[in-house]
Amino acid sequence: MPHQLGKTLLIIGSLLIIAGLLLYFSDRIPFIGKMPGDIVVKKKNFTFYFPMATSIILSILLSLIFYFINRFR
Repeated sequence: MPHQLGKTLLIIGSLLIIAGLLLYFSDRIPFIGKMPGDIVVKKKNFTFYFPMATSIILSILLSLIFYFINRFR
């Protein structure tokens, strides 16, 4: 049981590090938040931003990653 907990914590920690790096370097990644399907509404003193296409692509990528993790476990 302790081995399984340690493995789970390592996987969660690795995913957190990857997510942190993506957030930290997100302004240097050219396609994040600037895709054709992202919705941006700008008014005088109001800006609404909804990254729909980016969310769909990230969801597909994460689904594939988790699928392969569970497949080869």
